[in-house]
Amino acid sequence: MIYRHPAFKLALLIALIIISYLVFSRPNYPQVVPNMDKIGHLGSFFSLSLLTYLAFKPKWYLLTIFMAGYALFIELVQSRLPYRSAEGADFIADMGGVLLFYAARWLYRRYSKASAIDGLKNE
Repeated sequence: MIYRHPAFKLALLIALIIISYLVFSRPNYPQVVPNMDKIGHLGSFFSLSLLTYLAFKPKWYLLTIFMAGYALFIELVQSRLPYRSAEGADFIADMGGVLLFYAARWLYRRYSKASAIDGLKNE
């Protein structure tokens, strides 16, 4: 089974380290795309949700609570850094990434089931 493979746990740890570094370090890059910050939050939390699911396969509410806790932690730390700011919109983008993961998972499962049924019909 692909779930709970040690490689996903390592990938999750590496992703957490990289994302934490990016959100806590001093930004030294121009924001050429409007709302790029929010897109980054959305993509990061989609990726973290996917890796957490693949590494541990937690119940949906545990994954959501963990991600919300990490998102709040990020905003609390950023509120204390002089070169960062905390924004409610960042938290919303983070939770949007979690929601996007579950929407993608639902679509994948629905497509997989439909493909399996079609495959049985063709035999």
